[in-house]
Amino acid sequence: MSAPHRILFVCHGNICRSTMAEFVMKDLVSRRGMADAFVIGSAATHDDEIGSPVHHGTRAVLEAQGIDCSGKPARRLRRADAEEWDLFVGMEEANMRDMRRQLGRAAEGRCFKLLEFADSARDVADPWYTGDFNVTYDDVLAGCAGLLAWLDSGAPRS
Repeated sequence: MSAPHRILFVCHGNICRSTMAEFVMKDLVSRRGMADAFVIGSAATHDDEIGSPVHHGTRAVLEAQGIDCSGKPARRLRRADAEEWDLFVGMEEANMRDMRRQLGRAAEGRCFKLLEFADSARDVADPWYTGDFNVTYDDVLAGCAGLLAWLDSGAPRS
């Protein structure tokens, strides 16, 4: 595996799902002693929550797992991100459309939906609507574990 892998997780507001994925992935690579091989972040496709802290439901689920996400403000996806990150990982189909439109051709072939890595075509459950952050955590953990396995297998990088 070449290093560092630069992975940007993306959702609508960057306060629930993409932030959860960012910190779950950071925890997974840290536990494996691979933190230096990764740069991991998250961003929003919309301006609704820019500058807001991590949603209290996401924060509570992460804290229950011993994962700290303090100090993370929501930030907007930028066209320049296409040059700064290797992989863009969306949480749902709407994120995928928005990412491709906002990043342009420079990110072609580097945009994936998180649960693809868990052999599922479905979207990550959105706790903004369901209120169930535990189900979202299960989805995110499965997707991040699958993504890490994919990268370990020597997946091609752009």
